[in-house]
Amino acid sequence: MVLAYVLAKIDAGKDEEIFARIRKLGEIKEASATYGVYDLLIKVRFEKIEELDSFIFDVVRRIPGIKETVTIIAAKTIVE
Repeated sequence: MVLAYVLAKIDAGKDEEIFARIRKLGEIKEASATYGVYDLLIKVRFEKIEELDSFIFDVVRRIPGIKETVTIIAAKTIVE
């Protein structure tokens, strides 16, 4: 199981449009619009790293208005 967080920078003025678009993606477990260096935080979970690769390169990075992403893969997780 691969748990990852994807941080994205979004073109100015595209926030609402992109947030509405990613809301429709079934792979996303959770998403938050954020303040600071990155505009969007996406939580995803996949069975294989190849599925994560495909999601990042074939889905997220192809959304017009997303100009940069950083992917953080979780090594250990504490759940409440």
